[in-house]
Amino acid sequence: MHIGLIGGIGPAATDSYYRRLIAAFAVRQAELVMTIAHADTPTLVKNLGNNDTAAQAAIFTALTKRLVLAGADCVVVTSIAGHFCIGDFLASSPLPVVNMIVAVGDALKQRGVRRIGILGTRTVMESRFYGALPFVQIVAPSGQELADVHEAYIAMAARGAVTDAERAVFDAASRRLLRDHGAQAIMLGGTDLALVYDEATSAIPVIDCVNIHVDAIVTLALG
Repeated sequence: MHIGLIGGIGPAATDSYYRRLIAAFAVRQAELVMTIAHADTPTLVKNLGNNDTAAQAAIFTALTKRLVLAGADCVVVTSIAGHFCIGDFLASSPLPVVNMIVAVGDALKQRGVRRIGILGTRTVMESRFYGALPFVQIVAPSGQELADVHEAYIAMAARGAVTDAERAVFDAASRRLLRDHGAQAIMLGGTDLALVYDEATSAIPVIDCVNIHVDAIVTLALG
């Protein structure tokens, strides 16, 4: 199966998907056929801030049409923030969409997670992952801490690298959610958080949505 990625939002997230897919297909001794179409981070951030789902879905649909011409059989949005318009995009996409929100929900059910903290953009945190996981109690930072996490995340995503100051913001919020709010783990509700935490080695228990999404992509492509 030819996989189409909508990347660029942000560049580090795209790189993370690319590397993980290469590794997953290599382990399975399977050929990876993939094309990446570039979306613009500042445009997505603007549309996200305005909750303009129609405008962003139209951008994703136009990029997907390019992927169709390249021979892609499915499309993946390499951004959790980008999933804010997933309903509109599912309705207009000319290709099947590998929906991260569905994949994460299935994985959390299988793992028996009941209460989880979340980091990411303001929209992802305030909406508790777009309200799509009613079977899990999701707790988010609040007040100034929520604003600090959002600002640190957006700056990191645009830059494609994390600073020590940004890492400190994420660590402090994560520890507070675990200590004060009874979270079992922290859901990395932004794909660029792979710059900060590695699920396999992190001292803070985290659930990496990119790993879950990549597993779903591989299962579809090779299934």
